[in-house]
Amino acid sequence: MRIAVLLAATITTGMMAGLFYAYSISVMPALRDADAAVFTEVMQRINRAITNGWFFLCFAGALVFSATATVLYAISGPAEVLVPTAVGLVLYAGQLALTAGLHIPLNNALDAAGRDDPEAARRAFEPRWVPWNHVRTLLCLGAFVALCWALTRV
Repeated sequence: MRIAVLLAATITTGMMAGLFYAYSISVMPALRDADAAVFTEVMQRINRAITNGWFFLCFAGALVFSATATVLYAISGPAEVLVPTAVGLVLYAGQLALTAGLHIPLNNALDAAGRDDPEAARRAFEPRWVPWNHVRTLLCLGAFVALCWALTRV
């Protein structure tokens, strides 16, 4: 059971790292040269489309599985598995805090801006969202690597 939960934590965390990485290397660079109206509309569409069950399964699942694996290994597992599992949990929780504290409010503000002033909406969104997406990508990547390391220790 512990290994299955740890594997689920690793897979869902890796999927989230890949999603954020895809934004960093393709989505946001592709939109960089788009005019403000196109940029705003595309990001609004993406933000609406991504709120689906498959996304939430991985987004929340990575936390739930990581926390469960950490507890299971804390109760009856070797420290050489517990430590990287706990590190993965902490790094992923950091990503969640960043997402909840910065990305979701920026997404909501962009959505609320509508099409009234796409230039202002973009100026308020892009310079903060993009670099912090790189940070949450690295947090997820670090969590994924830690969980992979934990799997090599079981």
